[in-house]
Amino acid sequence: MQVYLDNNATTMVDPAVVDAMMPFFSDIYGNPNSLHRFGTASHPAITQAINQMYKAINASDKDDIIFTSCATESNNWVLKSVWVDKILNGDKNHIVTTEIEHPSVLSTCKFLEEQGVKVTYLPVNDQGIVEAHTLRSFITDKTALVSIMWANNETGMIFPIKEIGEICKEKGVLFHTDGVQAVGKIPVDMQEVHVDFMSMSAHKFHGPKGIGALYIRNSEELTPLLHGGEHMGGRRSGTLNVPYIVGMGKAIELATENIAEKMASIRTKRDRLEDALLSQLEDVMVVGNRDNRTPNTILISIRGVEGEGMLWDLNNALIGASTGSACASEDLEANTVMLAIGADNELAHTGIRLSLSRFTTDEEIDYVIERFSSAVSRLRAISSSYAIVQPTPGGEAGECHIHH
Repeated sequence: MQVYLDNNATTMVDPAVVDAMMPFFSDIYGNPNSLHRFGTASHPAITQAINQMYKAINASDKDDIIFTSCATESNNWVLKSVWVDKILNGDKNHIVTTEIEHPSVLSTCKFLEEQGVKVTYLPVNDQGIVEAHTLRSFITDKTALVSIMWANNETGMIFPIKEIGEICKEKGVLFHTDGVQAVGKIPVDMQEVHVDFMSMSAHKFHGPKGIGALYIRNSEELTPLLHGGEHMGGRRSGTLNVPYIVGMGKAIELATENIAEKMASIRTKRDRLEDALLSQLEDVMVVGNRDNRTPNTILISIRGVEGEGMLWDLNNALIGASTGSACASEDLEANTVMLAIGADNELAHTGIRLSLSRFTTDEEIDYVIERFSSAVSRLRAISSSYAIVQPTPGGEAGECHIHH
C-alpha cells in the first residue's frame, strides 16, 4: 500500500479538474487576447473560472481576483508593491509580519530589510499563533503593511484573522494574509473579515501546480510586479494560462462545496490517527490544539527520533510525509516553528508533519498507524539520545529515560 500524507506540500489533481482542463490544451488553444474566434472561444471558460473563485471566497463585485503563477508570486507582489507605493513613494517605512511565515514572505521581508525597510517579526505563543492583541502595540504611524498567514503550513494552526483585520482597519494599515493553507480547507469568507490582500495556490486544494491568485479588496492599487501587456486589466502581464485558470476554478469549486461535510470527514480520520499515535507512543508531542487547527494537519515530535530518520523509514514503507515546509525540506536545521513555540532543540529536530486530504482513506490511516509505531520503535532502539531500560527487580518494563 502507498499512502500520501504530505498534502500541505501539494495535492493530487482531482480527476474532475483534469477533465475540465483537457480541452484547453489542444482543442480550445487560442490566445484569449486574440480577437479571432480561436482566442475568444476560451472567454466563457475564463469567466466561469473567475466566477468560481469569487463564489468560493465570497468576494464582492468591487474586489479583484488576479491569477498569478503561484502564491509565492502573489506574496512577493504585495510586499514589493507596498514597498514601492507606500515606502519608496510614501512616508511609511515599516512592515509587520510573524516569525513563522512561509519562506516566500520571510525571504521577501529580509530582502526589503536590505533596502532599508524596518520589519517587525511578531513572536507566537505556545500554540504557534500570534494573538491579535500582540499586534496592536507594534503598529505605528509608519507601518505600511501587516502580513500574517491565515493558517500555518507546518502546524495547521489557524490565526485570528478576523480580529487582526479589525485592528488593521482601525489603525488604517493594509493587511495581507497568505491564505494558501486555509482556502479549500476551512471556510474563507471575505465578507466576514477585513483583509486587503489574500494569496492563494491551486495545488494546495487539488488543482494544478503553477497557478495561483491574489485577492485584492476594493481593487486596491498595487504597482504590478510584472510589466508588459494589458493582461488582467494591466495588473499582471503575461498570456493567460487558460487550462490552469480553468483548473483552479474547478478545483476551488470542488473544494469549497459542502466544505463543512468535507472538513468533518477529514477531521475524523486525522483525529483517529492522532489519538492512536498519542496512545501508542510515549514521549511525543503534537503541536497545537486540534480544535484550532486545519482539519487535515498533525505536526508530531517524537523524542529520540530524528525527523530525517523517521522520513526514511516511512518512505521505505511507501508513506509520504515531511519534516515541515516542503520549501525548506532540504534544510536539516531545527524546525523553526518548533523553536518559535518554545520546544527544546531536541524536539525541534524531530517534528514530522502528517497532512491528509479528502482522498485519504480509513484503510490508509490503519496502515500508517501500524507502520509509524514500528518505525519509532526501530529508531529509538538505535538512538543515542533515547534508551529503553530493561526490566529490573522492582522496576517497570519499558520505562523510558531521556538522556541529554
